[in-house]
Amino acid sequence: MVNISHETDQEVRGRLRRVLAEATFKELPGRWAYHEHPAGEPPQPSTDALALVRDEEGWSVLEPARGDEAEVFGVFAFHFPAAADNSGFVGWLAGELKSRLGTGVAVLCGYNSAQGGIYDYWLVPAQLTDEAVAQVRRLAAGTGEDDR
Repeated sequence: MVNISHETDQEVRGRLRRVLAEATFKELPGRWAYHEHPAGEPPQPSTDALALVRDEEGWSVLEPARGDEAEVFGVFAFHFPAAADNSGFVGWLAGELKSRLGTGVAVLCGYNSAQGGIYDYWLVPAQLTDEAVAQVRRLAAGTGEDDR
């Protein structure tokens, strides 16, 4: 469910830090990469694939890195409680990671009704995975200051 609310910046940060603290957070093992496939019939992704996405020119499969990719990611995931108002979460946390670590992120969303609904996979450059995970944990614990 997408929530509509009118809050001050401080109220938004407080709400989203609570959402983060209540979310189930998991770092996925290994390194991940997109593998491209031509347009047409969908490719057969590996059983470890996280996403299969297409545009008009082809398919992209996010799956474990093979070792020859130019861009490799670390991945972590959030499942949110069913009643959580997580509107604005992606923008807020992406801004925090950009500000603290200098990195952008890619976020893929899915839906699992048995685990609260919307969930996110976050991709960060592999070399910054440990720092990004540590920053998320600090924010969830209330020790990674986000007040500016």
